[in-house]
Amino acid sequence: MIVSGRAVVVSGDNIDTDVLYPGEHLNVTDVQEMRRYLFDGLDPSLRDLLVGDTILIVGANFGAGSSREHVPQAMKASGVRALVGESFARIFYRNCINLGLPAFLNAEAAAAAKPGSEIEIDTDGAIAVDGSRYELPPLPPFMQDLLDRGGLENWVRARGSGSG
Repeated sequence: MIVSGRAVVVSGDNIDTDVLYPGEHLNVTDVQEMRRYLFDGLDPSLRDLLVGDTILIVGANFGAGSSREHVPQAMKASGVRALVGESFARIFYRNCINLGLPAFLNAEAAAAAKPGSEIEIDTDGAIAVDGSRYELPPLPPFMQDLLDRGGLENWVRARGSGSG
């Protein structure tokens, strides 16, 4: 699978889900409405940069804190196609994958990306940042299948119907 887009950089390490999507909006269940609150506690102007072909570039331990699924849901609904980071909090990373939002670990690629950089991710083993190539471990077939189907819920449905 190839995922490409323009880099939006979220600067800083240890950015937690509480600032990415503040608790007072956790009652919102419509993912389109969730977009209005993404980054509210961090920098609401970041929302204006999400234009439908975004690859979010993040630092270390991104998504720490509570296990809010609202964050990857709002990101995906806002046009974030994937994340590239130095490291992710474990639960946040699994929430992304389970919700069909690819998240890739590569500190060198994340450090090389600047706002507006052209990013191309080949899930078979590479990330290109403005034409410079960085190695990426290929996704395990299970995760690739899960992402291809748009997340865990769709993957389970397909397996239950006998088509997966």
